[in-house]
Amino acid sequence: MRGEVWKIAIDALRANKVKALLTMLGVVIGSACIVLVVTISLIGKSYIIAQIEGVGSNIVYGELRRTGIQNTTFGDEITLSDLEAIHDTVPDVERVAGTHDVQMSVVAGGVERPVTLVAVTQDFQAIRNLLVTQGRYFDDDDMKSRSKVCLVTEDLARIVFPAVNPVGMEIRVGELRFTVIGVFKERVATFGQSEIARESVIVPFGLLKSYAGTDSVKVLYAQAATPDAVPSVTKDVEQLLRSRHRGGALYNVQNLTAILDVARNISLAVSAVLLAVGSVTLIISGVGIMNIMLVTVTERTREIGVRKAIGAPNREILYQFLIEALIISSLGATAGIAIALAIPALVRPFLPAGVTIPISGLSIIVAFLVSCLTGMLFGYLPASRAAKLQPTEALRYE
Repeated sequence: MRGEVWKIAIDALRANKVKALLTMLGVVIGSACIVLVVTISLIGKSYIIAQIEGVGSNIVYGELRRTGIQNTTFGDEITLSDLEAIHDTVPDVERVAGTHDVQMSVVAGGVERPVTLVAVTQDFQAIRNLLVTQGRYFDDDDMKSRSKVCLVTEDLARIVFPAVNPVGMEIRVGELRFTVIGVFKERVATFGQSEIARESVIVPFGLLKSYAGTDSVKVLYAQAATPDAVPSVTKDVEQLLRSRHRGGALYNVQNLTAILDVARNISLAVSAVLLAVGSVTLIISGVGIMNIMLVTVTERTREIGVRKAIGAPNREILYQFLIEALIISSLGATAGIAIALAIPALVRPFLPAGVTIPISGLSIIVAFLVSCLTGMLFGYLPASRAAKLQPTEALRYE
């Protein structure tokens, strides 16, 4: 009996293909929206995390807070011994580095250009994910012997050494001369929001005192062993700095978690809006299914009357129209999911390098089930109305 009900429902849809396809359209759009929303949200999340990890993964950074209200003293400055204490005593710290930047100038093509001269410790490259494109980074001998060597950014290399390999060349920064041992770039550009600017020179930290008259650290970096350890490392670093300096000194110790949280909130807000659009589309498609099936019930009143007259029970009539609604919604959901999966495959070649398109299997299941449920819910009223028709009235219907 159930097989016969399915056959009758399928035959009815085949007899009205155009009407069924138009009814299905809303379900297609709604189910595609659900899968695409989750996909976009996952892409955004993975891209944001990749950008933050490009700047430096699990980073905690700190500096002495300098304001007009607060009077700082030399004893407040962060020192190399503070970095050693952080590395040795703070749990879950994998690496520590320090920097001190000074604004200076170089002469290129007879024109004086401002540059940022940055003194860095050995682990700065590993923490900040600097990419050495030519030459090499500082080794232990460079750091210990305070060699007058440097690395320059790609932008500065193009300006000072046009069409020439800068490795091994000499560059004059202010009154100092350095031998270029490498060219580097940030894996993810910070656009001057860190100590590394577009035109920067980095040198071993041991040379700092010779041109700045101090060996204090402006910015310290601590790399946590795991992402989960970042909050505790942030707190411990701030407490350690306060304990090693006078009580009136203030230190600004932060991490990139706040940026990630903001980005996630934005991603969630966008996802919520798009999900709302997808939900509205599904509701509209459900109303469309209901309207079309109400019209269908009216058009097939005599057919229903004949079936009831020859003994078809109300339950069978109800199941027939529910099956029709289920077929429409399930086929629409399948088509919508297929479209949603095809779109990422088509746009993948146009995405920036390193951007992946994760597909959530759960979103596919949810989209299919919600679409089918919508079709069944909105199809119940017409199906119930068809089941309740009286045979004598239905047979008299013209």
